[in-house]
Amino acid sequence: MFLLTVDACNNYTVLSEADRAQGHMMINPSNYKCDRDDLVPGWYRFQGAAGYQMADKCVPVNHCGTNWPGWLSDAHPTIGEGVVNRGVCFSSFYRCCDWYENIRVKNCGEFFVYELPKTYNCYTRYCGNGIPGKLVRMFLQPISVQCRPGFLKHDFARV
Repeated sequence: MFLLTVDACNNYTVLSEADRAQGHMMINPSNYKCDRDDLVPGWYRFQGAAGYQMADKCVPVNHCGTNWPGWLSDAHPTIGEGVVNRGVCFSSFYRCCDWYENIRVKNCGEFFVYELPKTYNCYTRYCGNGIPGKLVRMFLQPISVQCRPGFLKHDFARV
């Protein structure tokens, strides 16, 4: 029996939607999107308006086209590490990392790819690191919060 392996660096789907960017603020809850219903499990690359990689700092609720945004809570891998397991935290009104899901990540040299499963519930979504304009940044300032034991991440507070 032969096991066929596919190189994720050459076989992925691009996530480029502007509303998937960490800086995209949602105003109307009826427009929330959900990776539980809309995402087909597989390898993905962030590109374009969504950003060039998965967000790796806490993304505030009601951003990224959804209510509970997902962001990479561990470091992006080096090329030499190959495919690694990492955690994606989902932000809530109560905690920066209310729960998490495990994914796999690979450094392809010029970019990263992520093996993403459907999210556990709605309205949750994997977020890119894109910031669609400086207006959002003008009204946010970073503050440190404890996400889970051993992990210190940044959250944003309205000024």
